[in-house]
Amino acid sequence: MNATLGQWRRTTRQDLAAVAPSTRFNSAAAVTISSADDLAALCPAFVRSLSAQFDVELLAGRLGPVLLDDQSVAIFSLAEHVGSDQADELERRVLASGYRLSKPARYILAAPLLLAVARSQITPQSLASQPRTGFEQSRTALAEAFQDLLGWGVRHDASDIHLNVRLNEPESEVKYTVSGRYVAPERFRRMPTSTLFDMLSVAWMDICGGNGAVFDPFIEQQGSLVKQVDGQSIMLRWASLAADEGPSVCLRLLRRDAAARLPDLGQLGYLADQISLVDRVMQSEGGVVIFAGTVGSGKSTSLASLITRLPSHRKVITLEEPVEYLIPASIQNSIARQLRTAAHDSYASKLRALKRSAMTDVLLGEVRDEETGRAFMDLAGSGVNVYTTVHAPSAAHIPRRLASDFIGVSSDFLATPGILKLMIFQALLPVLCQQCALPVRYLQKLGGHSGKHGHHQGHGAAWLDLVRQLYDCSGDSWRIRNPEGCTACRKDRLPELNGYAGRTVVAEIIEPPLGLHQARSAMDCAMHKADAGLIDLRDIEVRFHAFETEQVRRAMQAKAAVPAAGLRMVI
Repeated sequence: MNATLGQWRRTTRQDLAAVAPSTRFNSAAAVTISSADDLAALCPAFVRSLSAQFDVELLAGRLGPVLLDDQSVAIFSLAEHVGSDQADELERRVLASGYRLSKPARYILAAPLLLAVARSQITPQSLASQPRTGFEQSRTALAEAFQDLLGWGVRHDASDIHLNVRLNEPESEVKYTVSGRYVAPERFRRMPTSTLFDMLSVAWMDICGGNGAVFDPFIEQQGSLVKQVDGQSIMLRWASLAADEGPSVCLRLLRRDAAARLPDLGQLGYLADQISLVDRVMQSEGGVVIFAGTVGSGKSTSLASLITRLPSHRKVITLEEPVEYLIPASIQNSIARQLRTAAHDSYASKLRALKRSAMTDVLLGEVRDEETGRAFMDLAGSGVNVYTTVHAPSAAHIPRRLASDFIGVSSDFLATPGILKLMIFQALLPVLCQQCALPVRYLQKLGGHSGKHGHHQGHGAAWLDLVRQLYDCSGDSWRIRNPEGCTACRKDRLPELNGYAGRTVVAEIIEPPLGLHQARSAMDCAMHKADAGLIDLRDIEVRFHAFETEQVRRAMQAKAAVPAAGLRMVI
């Protein structure tokens, strides 16, 4: 890949000014090549791709120049790009290089065939013998390589796969989120950039609800696809970012076959009194239940688990982007919205139909912009039960996030009695392996340092005394992660995960109708689990804040001598 993303963009901006409107190509004059057989019958015959010669390999999924056997050059393109500025500029480059254009000059190809031509997976020899064999073999090899990446993630309980393409470098990066850690398995290091890019291009061909016919490194894209791994149905939620160095693709792994066996709230980590509160509030109809948290905090899983607790006489309809978990006895709807479009007719029409469906409960996917904010107000104001998620740093911040300029829910609407019924914030913390976790006294033997937690210079006796004082407990049951791990938890060539066995939810809950008293925070919930020997104290600091900071916060609160602003939390 000789041309960088930035070089191509800069050159295109400069050179397009020289392309007069009168020279623009009439898209109706393009000829369609529907198959490899059509390509084999082309006259003059196809010889090879010239994408590398013209430094446009990054455009392989959109368009590219090809040499024909009469030494003329044609431009092969997707239908939506055949008359584009980039195609006009590429034609000008061809002429400036001394080539002559073929007649006709431009052809329309389907995405798989165009990619195969650009990657030299189709040659005159393969076309003359078995037109599809070479391309299909190459595509199959790339699909199998992608399947291998996916299989590793599923078997190691990864929540996300991160494919960071470095267009200016020969090698790119493959990472996973496992137990909340961003890790790079040894087997996928030194991944060739061209291989990873082609792999993503082939995978994108199976995307549903995606924006764009091909994987495009120049724009943000999203969609979903379903794959099978070890007999499990796995949905991949695709989100790509057009970063400076190249596209960064994040694939969220969602196990669809486990839908009928969704973990209940207790299995996820909610405490018994928290579950009792949720069940009590859920008995009444009307109002909104909102789950908040950061990206990857398990909000959607908890929300789906909550929906399964509804009685069978309630009609549940979901509106999601896309459907993540198959929820029994509910009517689920996937909505594909374009990232660059503020309003979507399909979303609006689905919302109108939804309100005529005589449902009692609606799961509304994440509220993240003005369009979903308006849908939130429309549904919540209609009197039905609404369940949704939002990104917020605490339960008390949920109204502020909804009322922000970016989402635009009216503050007066949120203050209306009966609208906000329950606000839940949750985070995920790693659970210690119960087979090999060490007593907390080992911190003193280690001098306060251990593996990834070594950033803290004082995990010693004074630090432990501070935590005991803050939470009025002996700390006898506290345990820490064993960095060596054991046969039950040791991960192959991933030592940073040794000593852990999954993750657990720590949560805080606010019940707005009950006043202005706040009880236990998510950090307090984490400490409750640390007292049970489930969580390393140092992981609590990593997720929330240092215990020294907690000491200062309490001192300032006591000095102010007024109740903390916010809504009542009952746990």
